[in-house]
Amino acid sequence: MTSILTNTAAMAALSTLRSISSSMEETQAHVSSGLRVASASDNAAYWSIATTMRSDNMALSAVQDALGLGAAKVDTAYAGMESAVEVVKQIKAKLVAATEDGVDKTKIQEEITQLQQQLVSISEAASFSGENWLQAKLTGGAAADTDKSVVASFVRDAAGVSVKKVDYTLSATNVLFDTNGDLGLLDQTTNIENDGVVVNVNINGTTGPYNVTKYTTADVITAGAVFDAGGNIAATTASDGAGAGVGFVKVAEDTWVAATEQNPGASTGQEAFAKEANPSTNLWQITTTALAPSTNATSVSALSISAATTATQLSGMITLVDTALSKMTSAAAKLGSINSRIDLQTSFVSSLTDSLDSGIGRLVDADMNEESTRLKALQTQQSLGIQALSIANSASEGVLQLFR
Repeated sequence: MTSILTNTAAMAALSTLRSISSSMEETQAHVSSGLRVASASDNAAYWSIATTMRSDNMALSAVQDALGLGAAKVDTAYAGMESAVEVVKQIKAKLVAATEDGVDKTKIQEEITQLQQQLVSISEAASFSGENWLQAKLTGGAAADTDKSVVASFVRDAAGVSVKKVDYTLSATNVLFDTNGDLGLLDQTTNIENDGVVVNVNINGTTGPYNVTKYTTADVITAGAVFDAGGNIAATTASDGAGAGVGFVKVAEDTWVAATEQNPGASTGQEAFAKEANPSTNLWQITTTALAPSTNATSVSALSISAATTATQLSGMITLVDTALSKMTSAAAKLGSINSRIDLQTSFVSSLTDSLDSGIGRLVDADMNEESTRLKALQTQQSLGIQALSIANSASEGVLQLFR
């Protein structure tokens, strides 16, 4: 049946053309955006996962920036520590040179003074983004003064989202200068005159460090010590000058300190407490400017030599510098290990970011080869659909021939 009101062929062709046009719009959107899932309406599940992972990837990018900042802080501290180690090596060399007979110790001291001032300059300059890991307020400071950290990673797990950090605590083992006391590696006080030893002493309930005279086992035997079966001193005449009735306490291998009981009348078996027998009158520091004297010293001196400096004092100074050098080397090694960890973490975060990008791409990215092929086919179908609709529309024109 032929009708001029209802053209079934044209309606079918138009419906097909609409479907082809819709498919073309979708394919063109994939081609133009490069995404197979560009919105939640395309695939809600994949879109949700991709959106969350893109957010995590942005967080990882921030972690990379934080790692870069942390690496800069550690690099700065390490560079400063490494330079300080070299300077302290030179100070040690100058002190060794001063032990030679006939050398001008005054001239050597002039060089040492310049090296000491260089240590201060290094410490003050080793600052990045307002943080200095070579000098800090160790004495009387708060946790904020000493607790440092570097952001290491961003983690999403069953417990939620968290940021992991690499912690680094500034302490007497890794800081060159204590800005509020004498706990730094270069301003720790040491007695270089009476070969003393530092012990923590509890006096009337108050415990503090005391630099006291050190005795060997041979010394305490000479002093008249009598040992019991366990190797402890049962009695002594203390005839070496430490004082009548003074006993000894063993604080290390072949190391004893003179002692008296805290409360002799309380019990004959009461623990003996170390007391200062021959207090040091002078403690020494590697710094250029001496700090206030500690509890058991009447003065604290910056390390220096003169014509009057004895061989014993020089030997003590060399030991002082060598001890500080050993501690500084350990501190530099720790900074180096943290720097290595940050480098590894930076590399890992970079790889993880690439993996997440790849995973997101597998979920939502369009296959451009497939999309281009589909677009070409749809364009052909569209051309054929238009021709089919044109033919269907022209079919009704044949009715006109019936009326001629």
